[in-house]
Parts: sequence; structure tokens; C-alpha cells
Amino acid sequence: MRIVIAGGHGQIALRLERLLAARGDEVAGLIRDAGQGDDLRAAGAEPVLCDLESASVDEVADRLRGADAAVFAAGAGPGSGADRKDTVDRGAAVLFADAAERAGVRRYIVVSSMGADPEHRGDEVFDAYLRAKGEADANVRARAGLDWTILRPGMLTDDAGTGLVRLEALTGRGPVPRDDVAAVLAELLETSATAGLTLELVSGSVPVSVAVKSIAGN
Repeated sequence: MRIVIAGGHGQIALRLERLLAARGDEVAGLIRDAGQGDDLRAAGAEPVLCDLESASVDEVADRLRGADAAVFAAGAGPGSGADRKDTVDRGAAVLFADAAERAGVRRYIVVSSMGADPEHRGDEVFDAYLRAKGEADANVRARAGLDWTILRPGMLTDDAGTGLVRLEALTGRGPVPRDDVAAVLAELLETSATAGLTLELVSGSVPVSVAVKSIAGN
């Protein structure tokens, strides 16, 4: 498979790139800063310059053309304000989905957040983040042109992955290592029967491959 990842230098994206490259997939990661390219190459991915806050739909579609799947793993990141939560976590997600449809890439996976809700209330930056993520998720779910899966991890940690997770429509809150999030994403990319599902993910007791196959059968 050829897989294009938005937010290619993110912590989850780099882990995912390593996993995909190791199993023989062709991986490209969209980055804004050419200086990040060496990190992607070290992970086995092709760095592709593309700023989702300024690029047009056609420009992004050009980078997606020929891909078998797209993963939106971009985010404004810690320290950013409410404005960038809107332009990246919502706006860039919508743009990337538009571009995937235009490029004919049906398989589309979103790395969202537990608690994402377009109706979430509050005036803090994190409240704006949850609204932005929720609005982006709602936009993707309304698209008939994408075979989408939305993954909403719990509290992300840098602990070593265990390979044991809980993956359900509703899990309740809890932590999950970024290693395990990447492992679940890699499995979802190979499991088209999860299309149309919005899933929560926390650490648990079920091996990743079993958890994904189980939810795909529901």
C-alpha cells in the first residue's frame, strides 16, 4: 500500500511510519518544515513539503494522488492558541478530506481525540481544541466519498507500548501509549471493515490485532 500521512513529523505519525515501512508499505509524510525531512527518512518515510494551512485543495490532492489510504494525524500542538486549533485541527482536517476525495483516495483514517464534540462548551484553549476536533469529525462522517474510520485515543503517554488495548465505540477515559495508538492505526489501515466507525482507544488487555478484528466484526 501507499499511505500518505498529514502531520508526518508528529509523535504518533513517526511511530506509524516506522511500522508501515517495516512491513513493506510505501509511506509519505506531509511536513511544513524541510528540516524535518531527515527524521521522516530515518523512519522509512518519504518527506513531502505541504503546509495544510496555506495549500489549496488541488495542491494537497496532487500529493495524495496514487495513494491507497490517507491518515490525518496533524495537529496544532501544545502551546498553540484557539485560532490555530481552528485552522489546523478543524480547517486542515477538512482540507485533507476534500483533497482525498478529489484524488480518489477512499480509505481515510482520522486521529481525533477522546471528548471531541462540536457542541463542547468552554472558553479555554483545550475547549476550542475539542470543538475543532469534533467539527472535523462531523465533517468527515458526512462524506459518502470516503471509507473513513475515526480513532479517538485517551490520554497519550510516551510509555513503551504493551500491544494490549481496549478499542470500542465507548471505552471511558484512560491513558494509552503513543506506540499502541500507532499500532492500532497500522492495523486499521489493513482492516477496511472498520470503515464508518468512530472508535475510542485506551490501554487494555486485548492484543491490538484481535481488538481491531473484533470491532470490525461488530
